[in-house]
Amino acid sequence: MPHRTHPFSTLTPAFIMDAVESQGFACDCRTLALNSYENRVYQVGIEEGEPLVAKFYRPGRWTDEQIVEEHDFCAELAAHELPVVAPWRNADGHSLFRHDGFRFALYPRQGGRAPEFDNLDNLLVLGRMLGRMHRIGAVSPFVHRPTLDSQSFGHGSVALIRDRFIPPELRESYTAVTGLLLEAVEALFAEAGEVRYLRTHGDCHAGNILWRDDAPHFVDFDDARMAPAVQDLWMMLSGDRPRKLALLDSLLEGYTEFNDFDPRELRLIEPLRSLRVLHYSAWLARRWEDPIFPATFPWFNTPRYWNDQIIELREQVAALAEPPLELP
Repeated sequence: MPHRTHPFSTLTPAFIMDAVESQGFACDCRTLALNSYENRVYQVGIEEGEPLVAKFYRPGRWTDEQIVEEHDFCAELAAHELPVVAPWRNADGHSLFRHDGFRFALYPRQGGRAPEFDNLDNLLVLGRMLGRMHRIGAVSPFVHRPTLDSQSFGHGSVALIRDRFIPPELRESYTAVTGLLLEAVEALFAEAGEVRYLRTHGDCHAGNILWRDDAPHFVDFDDARMAPAVQDLWMMLSGDRPRKLALLDSLLEGYTEFNDFDPRELRLIEPLRSLRVLHYSAWLARRWEDPIFPATFPWFNTPRYWNDQIIELREQVAALAEPPLELP
């Protein structure tokens, strides 16, 4: 059962406003919880000013150095006039703050809607932005933030689920299919060779891009990490193979206006998708004591969920055996 005294229960409206006002702002008593599970995010009204977005970090997830490195990356991108929502900095240049045991950051509010990834014109624009972003991301590596790899996203995720969550009657099937999956993932990474790892957004799905005035605005770099460039591209591809190729063509047409793309990375699309599937289940499992997770994901950790998960993993094993997408 989830603990009723989870640390995030401290985040009352009064606590949130006290934290924001500790940085010199005057709140107007309006707070609105925004959609976020890993952290807690609130829109906070400011007297005689635009609302701010206050992000309170999950205790114990990132070190201070890792959070600051994310903030610095966002600031670097914004300094190059990329449409990135970077955290606010005080007069001393700090962007990470503390209030009564919590670390938090403040952001300007950015309106917009989710982009349409099936719109070829949108993908052309997104490709241009990501090409520029990755040119900057390749200038220097992250020092403190992690690398996306099969050990953390794959083997670590499987071990957690196998040892603590999968029903005993399904453990053998789960162990077998994940073994096949990870073997195929690692073979395809080896086949791709020494691809370049760079600083990426890391979680570039539609919920982390706000479309406004015919342009994308990238938000929430909380999962930024070292990864191949294709990690920020593959989540925009959907449909059957011909449709994926059409979307990829538009995306890379824009991308290559500003940056080179190594076609060997196309072999990593399905391996990266596989790692994301494994990591997602493990993420839910690791957060299950946070009351918002059982309330929001009631279908998780049920026999039906694990049966469906095994079926999905078998389908993913089959997808890994198919020829990768290729450039024309």
